[in-house]
Amino acid sequence: MALVIKMVKKGLFITFDGPEGCGKSTHSKLIVEYLKSKGLDIVYTREPGGTAIGESIRDVLLDCRNKGMSVMTEAFLYLAARAQIVNEVIAPALKKGKTVICDRFQDATVAYQGYAGGIDIKLLDELGKIAASGLKPDLSIFLDIDAVLGLKRAGGKDRMEKKSLLFHSKVRNGYLALAKKHLGRIKLIKVKGAVEETQQKIRKIIDQCLLNRF
Repeated sequence: MALVIKMVKKGLFITFDGPEGCGKSTHSKLIVEYLKSKGLDIVYTREPGGTAIGESIRDVLLDCRNKGMSVMTEAFLYLAARAQIVNEVIAPALKKGKTVICDRFQDATVAYQGYAGGIDIKLLDELGKIAASGLKPDLSIFLDIDAVLGLKRAGGKDRMEKKSLLFHSKVRNGYLALAKKHLGRIKLIKVKGAVEETQQKIRKIIDQCLLNRF
């Protein structure tokens, strides 16, 4: 049995996730400004990244020259970046009562390295708990988009985006499976129409979360 140190939370932890090209980065940044306008103290970060160590790991993960990287190596690099950002950024912010918005978190590892990469899901769940010291999001927004359209929008600029259509289709199916598994935490939004339309759906969900919490 793995040793997991439980984090004490006071703030609100919201993650944005989804396949390549779903618009999660755009929408998460818009939500940051929206919540700031409501007077909330916001910390915005991304994964992998968000710390000096995490950004260095990100560079390794996304570098197209690293073609020989195994899926297990990917998983451990993502987990290492997560351990650092939880310890350095997320947990301290939550303890101070701040609202943390994070672009990707553990669900991405399960979707990419698990459902698409073939690593055992239960193993990734256990490793994820250790890396995050037991910390879980209060709310996760999943933006769903067809793999073909998503890859076209993403542009294939980094190593992960350049993986095959079959791989990214499995990633999307993984996200859909996670959404069904965690109905309370994960809210699935189909990406269609204008950015404003999707953003309004996200705001409605987050407003309800804030109402229930406070």
